[in-house]
Amino acid sequence: MLYRFQIELSDIDRGVYESLDFRVAQHPSETYPYMLSRVLAYSLAYQEGLEFTPGGLADPEAPALRKMGLQNSLELCIEIGNPSARKLHKATKSAKEVLIFTYKNPEVLLTEIRNGDVHRAQDLKIYSFDPKFLDAAGDLIEKNNRWSLLVQQGQMDLTIGDVTLASELKTVKL
Repeated sequence: MLYRFQIELSDIDRGVYESLDFRVAQHPSETYPYMLSRVLAYSLAYQEGLEFTPGGLADPEAPALRKMGLQNSLELCIEIGNPSARKLHKATKSAKEVLIFTYKNPEVLLTEIRNGDVHRAQDLKIYSFDPKFLDAAGDLIEKNNRWSLLVQQGQMDLTIGDVTLASELKTVKL
């Protein structure tokens, strides 16, 4: 299914204020928490040139989101969920910056990273979404979505219609 998102982004923490308008195809095997994590990751890491990876979930080696630089270099790689240490090792070797947005238990991810041989593991930036927040947002999703997302001091306020959902964007330390 194809969803449209029009998001008024006010990320005070990063000084980013944008009107985003994009479409996201939900792969048949993709859960709502994964898809919503992709949508929120795009918004929370938004910068010029950020894109959903062509091929999406059909290419398990590709990141969920990326930003390409000059000479086709990988500037930013964004993974969703709890990617394997092998995938993170490859990402940190090829990208200048790697972000992970997880909707799963972050302790499982941390154990995977600590037990794996991940290049530049200390440079990974890991954020964790509250599953209850994603469930509440998932209950309000429609084919065409108009959202307002305010980020301030690590707090997210997502307004969907007349409903505002609040959640901390947790930073996970390795």
